[in-house]
Amino acid sequence: KCMEKWIYILERWQKILWGMPMLVLLLASGALLMVKTRFFLFRKSDLIVRKTIGSLGAKKQQGITSFQAVTTALAGTLGVGSIVGVATAITMGGAGALFWMCVSALFGMMCKYGEVVLAMHYRHKENGVSYGGAMYVLEKGCRMPVLGVLFALFCILASFGIGNITPTNTIVESVRVYLPLPPLFITALLAVLVASLIFGKGNRIMRLNEKLIPFVSVLYIAACGYLLFLHREHLFSAVLFVLQDALAIDALEGGIGGFVISKAIHFGVSRGVFSNEAGMGSSPLSHAGVVDANPVEQGFWGIFEVFFDTLVICLITGMMILTSDAYGLGLEGAALVIACFQEGFGVWGGILFACAIVSFALPSILGWYYYARECIHYLFTTKLMLHLYQACFLGVLVCCGSFDFVYVWYLADVLNALMAIPNLISLFLLNKDVVKLTKEYLILYGR
Repeated sequence: KCMEKWIYILERWQKILWGMPMLVLLLASGALLMVKTRFFLFRKSDLIVRKTIGSLGAKKQQGITSFQAVTTALAGTLGVGSIVGVATAITMGGAGALFWMCVSALFGMMCKYGEVVLAMHYRHKENGVSYGGAMYVLEKGCRMPVLGVLFALFCILASFGIGNITPTNTIVESVRVYLPLPPLFITALLAVLVASLIFGKGNRIMRLNEKLIPFVSVLYIAACGYLLFLHREHLFSAVLFVLQDALAIDALEGGIGGFVISKAIHFGVSRGVFSNEAGMGSSPLSHAGVVDANPVEQGFWGIFEVFFDTLVICLITGMMILTSDAYGLGLEGAALVIACFQEGFGVWGGILFACAIVSFALPSILGWYYYARECIHYLFTTKLMLHLYQACFLGVLVCCGSFDFVYVWYLADVLNALMAIPNLISLFLLNKDVVKLTKEYLILYGR
């Protein structure tokens, strides 16, 4: 009864916070920057590629590197957001949600670009270490320190949802398919592993992400590519199905069509934001730690982050699901993707996916711990609050393994929205700064 009441409350808040105004605000923030920078995302795509993946062999940066920052940001989204989130979007919003995830990603690239540029421009340096994020942007750029404090508090709270409960729940769900272990036993082992990594400098987390995320990503893309090849005869029909469902072309009545489109847009955009976190202001917390980087060039990594997360991982996952016979069996979340892997690889496929999702979810937990740690540093001068947070973070991790699936996603959605609101305010108020810095950079280096 108590859990049902909480689910009802969270569902109500989720519908309010992720209503049409929020979706329009998220898309508009990216569209505004897209127009005001004269669509440089497309005009200068070669420059963006050259300054991101084309620069990986360049001279090693001092301290936190750009690649470590982007892999830490990706760690917060890949796996749970980009894989389980896609399955959830499709089962709850229909196949058309995949289309709207991709549409939102185009605007999300500019939104993430603006966030990173502002975080780099307004960051704070202390004892040779750089700190940045929406809280510094709101305080120094917008002269709204109260909103900066609220963002930091919301980020800390969100770290218990999207950064703790959601990935932990996914790990437990994936492991228990093959090992009938008690959830408490799994989460206790996970807590020991996480504790061994978080009690130290943040660079330890980034070094792990730098090595683990690329390896697991390539492995996952290769596995999905093989499954798509097996079902290649269904690809064209799956694409048509997505477009048809996204636009409700075959709806018999306008009211039905409007409802279907609204549902697909709602889950597509909200799951897209959950996946790439564009508009939330989370990943700039890691990007701002790169000492010797140009704000605009670091912003290019924000664009790459959304592209890889949504237009590569999310899209390939969604098409794999829709071309599989497992789609339509009533499965959801990780269970649906496991069934797709089992169909193509047999029982070993499910084990392969379970290992991949654990490898994605662990860095997600660590990445969000890093974000919260940066916010705690902003709010408090004493280490006592960090130690209290660490104890709470590990305590929640141990206890949340058997939480209700629906409750987990509603909670994550609510906390994500609370973070996005102050961050989007800064993005709208300071879009002129982003445009100015972009123009100056392109004049000097844009050829």
